Amino acid sequence: MDREWGSKPGSGGAASAQNEAIDRRERLRRLALETIDLAKDPYFMRNHLGSYECKLCLTLHNNEGNYLAHTQGKRHQTNLAKRAAREAKDAPALPQPNKRKVNIRKTVKIGRPGYRVTKQFDPETKQRSLLFQIEYPEIEDNTKPRHRFMSSYEQRIEANDKRFQYLLFAAEPYEIISFKVPSTEIDKSTPKFFSHWDPDSKMFTLQLYFKLKPPEVNKPQSVAAANGTLPSQPPPPPPLQGLAAGSRPPPPPLPASLPPPPPMGNGPRPMPPGGAPPAPPPPPGGSGAMANFTPGNQVGRPPMLPPQGFPGQQMQGQVMRPPPPPPNMGQ
Repeated sequence: MDREWGSKPGSGGAASAQNEAIDRRERLRRLALETIDLAKDPYFMRNHLGSYECKLCLTLHNNEGNYLAHTQGKRHQTNLAKRAAREAKDAPALPQPNKRKVNIRKTVKIGRPGYRVTKQFDPETKQRSLLFQIEYPEIEDNTKPRHRFMSSYEQRIEANDKRFQYLLFAAEPYEIISFKVPSTEIDKSTPKFFSHWDPDSKMFTLQLYFKLKPPEVNKPQSVAAANGTLPSQPPPPPPLQGLAAGSRPPPPPLPASLPPPPPMGNGPRPMPPGGAPPAPPPPPGGSGAMANFTPGNQVGRPPMLPPQGFPGQQMQGQVMRPPPPPPNMGQ
């Protein structure tokens, strides 16, 4: 029995061109959903009806997958190309900066040059200096070595340290060498800072002087320290006569007259110079039962207790009053 479709039994017929196109668009839609972020698409918009629109092509789409399939189509891609061409045409032509193109020479390095460093000290100016002598026996013809100073923050080989700087020497075809020197200001006056290239001996010489640090103004220096001598200490007192070894000397005697202690805030008043306590004030005078009263020993009356509180100090807010007279007084 001849089959109309050239496929195995039960496997279905061959897909038509329409079915292949549908399957291709579905695969593109799934791939676009995984790779494309619709939130960053400037032409993607959701309207009030719940459907999606393409603001570039003015088309409506039922779901996000349909919109993504549209973005992969010919119509959307053509409109994108037209929009880019129109924006490039309308944009003003800005002058491009003239960038200097530097051709990097590619030479084979033959190694590091030989060098000699000499430390020097000037006794007259008290300045320290360094003398560098670099040998370039195989330097290229008609070239001279170069040098420069580099800050510690420019290099990437060692940790940054503001106390030091680097002095670099370069000459083709040798490798660049550097020396780590103190980060002190360099005296670049003519007789002290100089460089010289000797083409006969193939030696490059450089000498530099460091400036002296200004003295610290905030820390004054004593005369004895400036002269290099320490202040002499007073000699210890001589030992007392008649004391056994290891015993303490007697305390010094107290002075004859001591100043009076300061008055206390709520304490008793100081005693007068005579030593006797002051007399109590007399009772107020007037006419009445207390006019002829004379204080004395009262018979049959218990003695009055002193006020409660600290000795010699009365309670605040209370006033001492004389005791009341007996009931038969003045009759």
